[in-house]
Order: sequence, then C-alpha cells, then structure tokens
Amino acid sequence: MRGVFAGALAAALLLAASPMAFAATERLSILSNGESVGSLVIESEGSRATVDYRIDNNGRGPKHREELTFDAQGIPIAWTIKGTSLMGGAVVESFAWSGGRARWTSQADRGAVKADRPPLYVVNDDSPYAIWVYARAALAAPDHSIAVLPSGRITMEKLRTLTLGEGAAATEVTAWRLTGVQLNPSYLLLDGEQKLFALFGPSAEGTTIRAGNEAAVPLLGKLGSELETERALQLQRKLAHRFDAPVRVRNVRVFDPETGTLSPLSSVVVMRDTIAQVTAEDGRPVPADEVVIDGEGGTLYPGLHDMHSHATLPAGLMYLAAGVTATRDMGNDNGFLQGLLTKIDAGEVAWPRIVPNGFIEGRSPYSARFGFIPATVEEALGNVRWYADRGYAEIKIYNSMNPDWVKPIAAEAHRLGLKVTGHVPAFTSPDRMIADGYDSIAHINQLMLGWILKPEEDSRTPLRLTAMARAGSLDLNAEAVQRTVGLMKTHGTALDTTAVILEQLMLSRAGQVPPGQEDFLSHMPIGFQRYRKRSFVTIANKAEDAAYQAGVAKMLETIGMLHKAGIRLLPGTDDATGFSVQREIELYVKAGLTPAEALRAGTLGAEEFLGRADRLGSIARGKLADFVLVPGDPTRDITAIRRPRMVMKGGVVYFPSEIHAALGIQPFTTAPAIRPAEKLAAREGNDHGGHEDAY
Repeated sequence: MRGVFAGALAAALLLAASPMAFAATERLSILSNGESVGSLVIESEGSRATVDYRIDNNGRGPKHREELTFDAQGIPIAWTIKGTSLMGGAVVESFAWSGGRARWTSQADRGAVKADRPPLYVVNDDSPYAIWVYARAALAAPDHSIAVLPSGRITMEKLRTLTLGEGAAATEVTAWRLTGVQLNPSYLLLDGEQKLFALFGPSAEGTTIRAGNEAAVPLLGKLGSELETERALQLQRKLAHRFDAPVRVRNVRVFDPETGTLSPLSSVVVMRDTIAQVTAEDGRPVPADEVVIDGEGGTLYPGLHDMHSHATLPAGLMYLAAGVTATRDMGNDNGFLQGLLTKIDAGEVAWPRIVPNGFIEGRSPYSARFGFIPATVEEALGNVRWYADRGYAEIKIYNSMNPDWVKPIAAEAHRLGLKVTGHVPAFTSPDRMIADGYDSIAHINQLMLGWILKPEEDSRTPLRLTAMARAGSLDLNAEAVQRTVGLMKTHGTALDTTAVILEQLMLSRAGQVPPGQEDFLSHMPIGFQRYRKRSFVTIANKAEDAAYQAGVAKMLETIGMLHKAGIRLLPGTDDATGFSVQREIELYVKAGLTPAEALRAGTLGAEEFLGRADRLGSIARGKLADFVLVPGDPTRDITAIRRPRMVMKGGVVYFPSEIHAALGIQPFTTAPAIRPAEKLAAREGNDHGGHEDAY
C-alpha cells in the first residue's frame, strides 16, 4: 500500500555549530520505468528546510509538504508534515524536541519520552528526503547504527564506490544500504560531501535522482539489481537447507485438498525436489541414512499461492516464511522480472515459483508505468507476441486500455496459448471484458464496480477503490449482478479476489492496528508498523465510517455468493509480505467457505487454474515437494496457517524463524527438531541447519 518509490535525495543540511547565512534550492526527479512521475523540491536556509514532495502515478500518489528544523548535528528537533497520502488520505504529523522531552503526533500514534539529546524520529508519512535524514544520522554514529523513535534501530552499510558521468560532470559516489526502517532496505548513493545523489532499487520502477542526472537511471537500475542480488545470494546461502539424502517429515497429518480432510499420522519422504513416499506411521525404525524432521503431530499442507503478486527480490523470503510457495506475477518491470526468473531457476535466490503475466496498459494521464504502453492496437499485438516468446502465461490488461483493443489482444493471446486477465478498463464493464476474452478478473472491486459505478465515472482514479463504500446497499440478487455471474459461469471466468487489500484500505483507521494484522505487526520494523496503523481513506463522519464497514461486509458476502455459484476464486493480495496471503485465506472463511474449502482455493484450486495440478497443489507421490508444516489443525482453526515452522519448496527446506531473524523481524515460531542422516553428517560435518535433536 505504500508507494513503491522509497528513495531519498537530499539537500545539504546545516551541520556546523553555527547557522550558515545562505539559502539553497535543490530539485530532484522521481522516475518510474523511464518516465517522470514526481518531484522533490527542497528549500534550505540556515538550520531550516522545507520539502515539497509529489508523485502522480497510476492515478494516485503522496503529495505533502515538510518543514524541518535541525540541531548542529543534523538531527531534526522539529518536523511537520501536511498533505495527502498515497490514496488521498489526510496527512498531519508533527515531532518536536525541547526541554529534554520529545513529543510526536501522527496518524499511527502519539507519544512523549524524556531525552537529554534530540533522538532521531522516524516519521509515519515519509518522503525521499526523510530517508536521507535517517541515513545521514546513522552515518554520524561510530558504527553507522542509531536508535530511533518510537522504537528500533537503523543501520547503514557501505557497499562500493563508483564514478558516474564523464569529464567535468563526473561525480564519485558511494553506494550504501539502509536497513531497519521498512521491511525492505533502501539503497542510496552519497557524493563526497555525503549528500544524496540518488536513491534507487533493483528495477526501473522507482528511482529518485538529482535533477539533471536522469540519464543515469538505467545504470542505477542495474546497480540496484547487483546490490540486492548480492544480499539475496548471501541470505539464500545462509537460510536454504539442502540435503543429498532423503528427507523424512514424520509425525504429521497430511491435508488432502480434494477431500478436505487430514490423514492419520504419516511420514512424507522427499528426495531432491520430488515427493518419494507418503505413508502412515507404522512404528518401523527410520533408516539411519535419512534426514528426519519431526512434525510433532502438526499439519502438513501444500504450499499457498498468491495469485496477485508483483515480485520484488526481497519479497521471496517473506513469502516462503509465510508458507507461500507459488505466485502469479501480475505486472512488473520486464527486465527485472526476466532476471529474477533466471536467478530462481538457478536456485540462486529464495523465491516461490512465479507464473509471469505480461502487463499491457493504455496511454492516459493515469497510466501505470509497468510493462508496455502501446500506441496502437498493432503495437499491442506485438507486445503480446513478445511476452509469448518469453514464456509468459498470461496477458494482464490495465485501467487505461482502450476497451476496443481488448478483443483482438485476447484473441492473439489465446492463439498463442496465453490466458488474459486484468482490471476492467475505464468506461466499460466486466460483462464486456468477459465476453471479449478475459479468463479471469483481477480484484473483487473491479468486478463489483460494474454494479456500482455510473457509466461516466472514471475508474482510473482512486475512485476504483473508494467507490466500494457504496457497496453496502448492493442487492446481490439484482439482475445486473446475476447477469455478470451467469457470464462468468458460461465463460469459465475466474476472479482473483485481493480481498485483503480492500479490507486494509477500507477499514484502515488512524492509530489502530488493521484487522488481521494484530498478531504480526508488532514484530515488524518500526516504519512498517507505523505506516500500517494509519488511515488510507478520508473518513469525514460516522456515516462514511459505517459505509466503508458495510462495503467490506458486502465484499465478503459477494465472495460467498460467487463460491456458491461455482465461480473459481483465486486468493491474491497485491502485497508482498506473505502475511497478507494468510489473511486472504482467513477472509474466505469469513465469507462462508469452510477452512478446508479456503485452503483448497489457495493450494490445489490455484494449480488447477494454472494447469499444473498434475505436479503441484497436493502432497502425493511423484509431485514436486512444495509444502508447509504448522502446529495445530487448520481445517478446524484456519488461523493455524499463521505459524509455519518449516516450509519446503522444491525439496529445499526453510525455517521461518531463521528467515524472520535474518530480516530484522521478531520470530513467531521455533524450527522443528532435525536428525541428520548419519552418512550425510559424516560427510558434511553436521552442517545441516543447527536444529538437530536426540531421537
């Protein structure tokens, strides 16, 4: 839900003991997929700075103004932020230190603490400039690490030095990694004066860079990919446990998504990436040359699926820690995704399996900067062929697409063996898109808007989300609703629901933990925690609050109705934490599905849609070894899926407790006991993950 443009470019702050009597203006550009989508303008004079921050991308973006006052060491002693957030919600935030006391107020929280010196405050609604403020403060610490308010610690890590530009325009910069603020790290380039030259990431999706240097953005995308890949490779070597011997997961009850039942206590044996045996526990001695993982009576179920993902390199470990072993990428930077797929296939990085969708958008002031934005229908057909030649499974169509182009695009995709999915483009209807070739619709709101919006209303704007406040009064037996459902049944059209992201948006309230996040949010980095405890929509009065509550209830009622009608539901999130996939499955239960039905939708049902049910989606001999171990029985209490103890993807073992600790997240569970194979232990010196226990 946050903007994807984490980045920070900064003006020179006054760090001398006495104020400097000059004013300076710095302008920074924010680019996505090679196009300008925003700006950062900093006015600084003496110990004060003002920052104007604006992003317009995909019909949305934060827009706010910051005012800061710094002490002699460059730590803010006063900081105010006013404006609007990603989806247009009001932003009013302030921090101040004086008289040995720090006070703050934000959408997330308010507080006060005693402090002899100004502490570094992490704002709730930050900007690229704020990220640099944190980085500069951490650099000033002896170990490049500093405690922050309201809690936590951030760290800067030096990576490499390089020169950008040529001749007189050449600038020597140093790349740094900032961790501890958000779930994912930030990458910054600092010049010789420790001013920010750029903040960037491992794709061309979002880069903030000093104005006049925009031509360097492609190079920074490559650099970001290199740096994040280095980190991912290190984490994979540390966290992925591979064994040459058979791996026996014993004392488990195996969930069968076909019947919705659990087996008696059983053992599942895996060799390399394939399930070799599924047998009942019979008391026989376990062969000494096998690795044994004791499930302690827990449940083993097939890996979950996120059927609406947008891959980032760091997200892979988060997904795996949540028991997600497969995703459907619904639009990405094409170069980045191709590189990521190569790394996953080589086993270099930790990631679920990815089914890629090729993103095609129309040109408008609201265009999303993903994939391709063709100028003609002929160009769009060429884009379809480009994706087909690179092994993409589907084409995804977006908000600004000309509705008249959808039918020929879908026909070409189907001719080449690709499915078609997407948003319902503005000023058309789900019914037409189904008739013109959609195999699935992305987002339940995109489906329901066809029953809610007036023909002239523009779904390219945040209205495509906020209009869901009107859903509470919707009659699901109305002719228009049932006509659409009938078309879906006739054409076999599925729905990837992403109910969790709608719940998070519509029920977000300032200062409150969002529903479904109560048991994990406090474990997360401080910036992530605080941003989730905010309102993403503007609630003017009790009536609007009640309307959003009713809209969520109707959304869940609609999911239940579609399930009863036989429409295939595909759990998706539009969020990369992994926790949201668990919540999506829980919402299916709230909508009326049994826990077993919800688990089936997230496992075998997803693989049936993807056409891979012959080798994935259930735990059976000869299938690929993708499964999850949890304590308890998720067929009775679906929340049991929130506590994976072990996850296996393609025979590679991961322990969520290890992953979370490595990512700066407080672990939720402990790893199960492992008995190493005797021959393997003798050959590898017991280097098998450190979880061995006596049997």
